[in-house]
Amino acid sequence: MYKKILIANRGEIALRVIRACREMGIKSVAVYSEADELSLHTKFADEAVCIGPGPSNLSYLNTQAILTAAEVTNADAIHPGYGFLAESADFANMCKKHNIDFIGPDGGMIDAMGDKASAKETMKAAGVPVIPGSKGILGSAGAARDMADEMGYPVILKATAGGGGRGMRVVYRSEDVAKFYGMAQAESGTAFGNDGLYLEKYIENPRHIEVQLLGDSHGNVYSLGERECSIQRRHQKLLEESPSPVVSEALRREMGEAAVAGAKRVNYIGAGTIEFLLDKHGKFYFMEMNTRIQVEHTVSEEVTGIDIVKEQISCHAGGKLPDWIGNMKLRGHSIECRINAEDPAMNFRPSPLLIQSVHFPGGRGVRVDSHIYSGYQIPPHYDSMLAKLVATGRDREEAMDRMLGALREFIIEGPKTTIPFHIQLLENAQVREGNFDTHFLESFKFDPGREQ
Repeated sequence: MYKKILIANRGEIALRVIRACREMGIKSVAVYSEADELSLHTKFADEAVCIGPGPSNLSYLNTQAILTAAEVTNADAIHPGYGFLAESADFANMCKKHNIDFIGPDGGMIDAMGDKASAKETMKAAGVPVIPGSKGILGSAGAARDMADEMGYPVILKATAGGGGRGMRVVYRSEDVAKFYGMAQAESGTAFGNDGLYLEKYIENPRHIEVQLLGDSHGNVYSLGERECSIQRRHQKLLEESPSPVVSEALRREMGEAAVAGAKRVNYIGAGTIEFLLDKHGKFYFMEMNTRIQVEHTVSEEVTGIDIVKEQISCHAGGKLPDWIGNMKLRGHSIECRINAEDPAMNFRPSPLLIQSVHFPGGRGVRVDSHIYSGYQIPPHYDSMLAKLVATGRDREEAMDRMLGALREFIIEGPKTTIPFHIQLLENAQVREGNFDTHFLESFKFDPGREQ
């Protein structure tokens, strides 16, 4: 087992890893930017090292500064959390070169799974259902049009190195292919330094379902059930739950087996997620693999009783997963709301202000993962998430009622937050019934004048 782990991240995920290390008897090292000097992860870790100014490219993306901090503190492993360097093949390779374990896949696997066209072919070879589309990167707009004409519209052009909805365009007519091809290519080149595109059949009214996986170095890979992640704005998730309200036991087993087969195909170790699109006929298709811990791992922990971060660390240290995970059943229902410093009345404009006071909700089945406190100045340089609020109940109805109560108890004075938005969302009849898809928020209307 590791003796000391450096956490190459900030905020709530840094605190989450620090807590896991503490329970495992592992020393922790926090790194922080000058803007995060007073952040809680610097106080609760065993050691803390400043790695640069506020902007992330000068601090949390500064690989040399992070590796130097690891060497100075004699850390034998680095946990990247999510975001920043979590899916950087170059950083994983640099850790290996410096004889420091990267708690994530090696660089080759990150590259293979990060390239969506390559990942799709890998999953197809493992027998995982994939969306019909191009084999590899498209050579030209003309090739894209010919394939789309044959396949039938609508189709979607996707950046092979993409994420967060960038480098994507849905095309409904043959005459629009060339225009959208150029737009997606330009956006992808600017955002990712890679303008490669591939084409897929566009699944209309899909649901976004992901399967949480754990794999060890002894050949074991297990599914921890699925998460429903369809409620999202501009491809960014706002609410997640487990299990999905539309996934039956038979479909859960089928999706889990497909995800496990895909992970075994690449000899996956640690925590990872395979994401699927589920159509209205109950057919699912591989979308992508995330080779890291995810923000919403919390709801899977609540319905399985498994500490995913601790098991992730153990797997990378050579530990073996317990056999009982293979026969585990999901218990109850869990929902997560991402509480962001954004103003939903002003098109979710960021609100990086001083938190004058904060009161966290509590009670049975309520969990808050957060790094904020009264007097905390929200830095403007990073993601706007302030907290993950998780409510768990015996069933979905109880979890939703518990979440509504917790949202109304959650008080953050100073910045605007998404708490009022989530309250209206959880009161919506379609959400209560589980009747939504990835386009739901396009028609959902938030009423800023309504009293919560």
